[in-house]
Order: sequence, then structure tokens, then C-alpha cells
Amino acid sequence: MRHTFYKYQGTGNDFVFIDNRQELFNKKDAKLIAHLCDRRFGIGADGLILLENDKIADFKMVYFNADGHESTMCGNGGRCIVAFAEQLNIITNKTTFNAIDGLHDAYIHEGFVKLKMQDVNTIETFENHVFLNTGSPHHVALVTQLKAIDVKTQGSKIRYGEPYNEAGSNVNFVEQIDKSAFAVRTYERGVEDETLSCGTGVTAVALAMHRLNKTQSKEIHLNVEGGVLTVSFEESQYGYKNIWLQGPAILVFKGEIEW
Repeated sequence: MRHTFYKYQGTGNDFVFIDNRQELFNKKDAKLIAHLCDRRFGIGADGLILLENDKIADFKMVYFNADGHESTMCGNGGRCIVAFAEQLNIITNKTTFNAIDGLHDAYIHEGFVKLKMQDVNTIETFENHVFLNTGSPHHVALVTQLKAIDVKTQGSKIRYGEPYNEAGSNVNFVEQIDKSAFAVRTYERGVEDETLSCGTGVTAVALAMHRLNKTQSKEIHLNVEGGVLTVSFEESQYGYKNIWLQGPAILVFKGEIEW
């Protein structure tokens, strides 16, 4: 059978989208999902996202890594699914949707999406890195000469090393640009490679840099390989709240594929 899909990208982080409101897609078929994400034999993407009906929100987001397995929250995927929902006429300029980590509010205007992330109450600081969960786990390390870093090799060692082991962590390498801007490169678990952008990753970086007193700004610009994202937030008693991830979400193309 031929099936319709949509391809979206948010600062180079790209996703295959399928309208699964009729629940016809087999979510247990990891081999199929990995094939659809394959850049040579399939459509090509960092992940696959299903849009489904939800009892309490406008829709539900179900996210799979490129390896075919369902994963934790994806920030850029969350922004892109808002654009997809607008394309399907499910929403207009604002929405509340459900994801694996709970409800998210979002706004969209002319392809620019502002997505509210979950509060972050625990940030662990170590000698050479910071660890926190922004919907997905993130290791954040400050470096010099970011462009020279072998992200795939170094990220893989950290992702599979202590204390992360089998579960693993996403790994972000960060270099400060000025008082409110940072450059970021990210190794993503599940993709097992560097991606051009990671939404939960830049959110983690912004909060980590503020916690380390590398910036006093509560609106931080993150230069990723695929563009620029902005993260704004407020401090709370335990950590951070009102965290918003902002940036473009663009339809690349619509097509049909057999499976």
C-alpha cells in the first residue's frame, strides 16, 4: 500500500511525519521505522513522529528515534509537529498537545514555533560537565575550538560510558560566543551521530550555562549547525520554569511511499 508522509525540519533536525489519527501505523515495527528514516533506502530523517488523537489535548505526539525505537521528548520534533498540526487544520495559532513527558503549550506564526518545555528542578554539576533532563537526558560540556571537536567519536564515548551505560545520554559540546549566545554541537543517542540541531539539547545548554554563571541572561541564543534557536526561562525555587524553545519549523516536502 502507498502511504502519505510529510517531511519537516527545524534548524536542520529533520523528521518524517505521519498522520496516525486512524491508528493504522504499526508502532511496534522498529524495522519499518528505521527503514523510513534511512537516508539511502528510505525517506531519510533523524526520527519519525506520529500525530495521534488525544483525549485531553488537541493531539498527541509519539516520537521514534532513527533506530526505530520510541524515545523521550524531542524539542525540535515538538516544534515541527505544531507546524504539522497547523498544516492538517487541527489548530490555528496556538495549541496544547500531549507528549511522552506530558502536556506542552505552543504558539505558531508564519513557520516560527514557540514551544513550552517542562520545568527543570534538578541540575547536577560536575568538574567537567553538567547533567540535566529537559525531557531527554543531556550531558553538557564546555569546550574550546568547538569546530575542531570530533563530535561523533567523543560523543559516543560519553554516551556509552559511565555513568550512562546502556540507557545512554545525549551529549552537547558548547562554546561561548558572547554574554547571551553559545555555539552548540550535539551527539544524539538513537541517531548515534551528530545532528544539525537538538531542541532538548539547546534547552539543556541554556539552563546549564545560566547555572554555571556563564551568562546572566534569561533569553539565550544557541547557534547550532543548522541555524539559531532561542531559549527563554525564569528561575524557580528549585530550578527553572516557564522554559520556552523558539525557532523555525519548516515543511520540506510531502510524498508517498510503499510499505
